[in-house]
Amino acid sequence: MDACVITCAISGVAANRDQCPAIPYTPEDYAAEAKRAAEAGASVVHIHARYPDGRPSFRIEEYKAITDAILAEAPDLIINYSTGAIGVSNEERIHQIEALRPELGALNMGSMNYAKYSKRRKQIVFDLVFANPFGDIIYFLEKMNASGVKPECECFDTGHVASLEPLIDMGLLEPPVQISLILGVLGGAPADPRTLAHLATLVPGSSPWEVIAISRKQWELVAAAASLGGNVRVGLEDNFYLPNGEMAKSNGDLIEAAARAVELSGRSVATPSQARAAIGLQDPPDRSALGSWAPPEA
Repeated sequence: MDACVITCAISGVAANRDQCPAIPYTPEDYAAEAKRAAEAGASVVHIHARYPDGRPSFRIEEYKAITDAILAEAPDLIINYSTGAIGVSNEERIHQIEALRPELGALNMGSMNYAKYSKRRKQIVFDLVFANPFGDIIYFLEKMNASGVKPECECFDTGHVASLEPLIDMGLLEPPVQISLILGVLGGAPADPRTLAHLATLVPGSSPWEVIAISRKQWELVAAAASLGGNVRVGLEDNFYLPNGEMAKSNGDLIEAAARAVELSGRSVATPSQARAAIGLQDPPDRSALGSWAPPEA
């Protein structure tokens, strides 16, 4: 498809306002950022929830409050919830998807070292193992399928892309599969256009894919993905900086820069309706679960 789907990764959970003042904390902050992103060309928002003081939250209550606020300002956006977490139970990683049924649910496709290296300090500044064995992946897929939520399969390396095939064969993933190729995390595929081009050749069938590039190398990968026919994700979860090196004042600044790169590649920016068609989502979406959910009585 000529039109390129742009996703906004609106906040993440690791960074705070000391690092980037634009990171949203409250539902109202999320709504303002989502509106700016939508106006700049985003069709999808990827959400990690936070408490209003900025701490990460895995509770359904925060996901609902944030989503309600976003849709009040930008009702056509495609909603994508994260399930990525370390040190959190599988139930807590998936319960917001079961309860609120967003259109997309992020699904990490394999285990890996997950680290960051500081050249200035000459040391690994954090060092984690992100465990996602097949048993957990299958558990999340079964929950998403039962909830009518399309998985967004996040692949950090070639082995993660290869892991799609048995899950398709088992009937747990239904083509076209929504695939994210993530580059730039130490322990996974490096942020290099040649690596992206190779990963894109491994995508099964005609499934749509997007690039998620971590760090300031994001802009090289955005340009490469647009030229290769892929979709793109940018946002304050992945990178704070614009192509000229200035810190973004909002997610909208990052989306605007991505839209320019897409258009310079000769493609157009997808509307939410075009994005739903490309990804294989119902249009209009069913938001009934979001409207009917209420916290259990004490």
